[in-house]
Amino acid sequence: MNFQRGQSRDEPEINLIALIDVLLVILIFLMVTTSYAKFSELQINLPEAGGETSTAQVKPIQVTVDSSEHYAINNQGIPFTGIAAMAAALKSEAGSQTDPTIVINADAKAPHQSVINVMEAARQAGFGRITFTTQNQTE
Repeated sequence: MNFQRGQSRDEPEINLIALIDVLLVILIFLMVTTSYAKFSELQINLPEAGGETSTAQVKPIQVTVDSSEHYAINNQGIPFTGIAAMAAALKSEAGSQTDPTIVINADAKAPHQSVINVMEAARQAGFGRITFTTQNQTE
C-alpha cells in the first residue's frame, strides 16, 4: 500500500568532499612531519689499526670415518680403543696449535655413534671448532 502517490523518495548521497578534505589534511601532515635522512652524505673516517699478520698457517686436522667404523687422522689409520685414546691422538696431531679445526669426513653410511665418538674426543681434547665435509648432489 502506497499512501504517498506521486512523491518519489530521494536517494541518499555520500558527500565525498568532506572525505577528500580530511585525506588531504592527513597527507599534508605526513609530508610536513616526515624527516628524510640522507645516509649518502655522511662523512665517516674509519679507525685505523696496525698489527702483525700471523705467519703460522693453521692446518686443520682431518678425521676420516668409513662405513665399517675405521678411523683415520690425517690419512693415518688408528685403531679405536676408546674416546680418551682418540682425544690423545688428536692432541698429539695438533702439536702446538691451541684450537685447530677438526674436519670430520664421514661416510654417508657411517654409524651415527662413530661421528659422535670423534666429536666427543675433540671435546675432551679441548678443541671446539668442528666442521663436516659434504659433497654436492648430482642431478
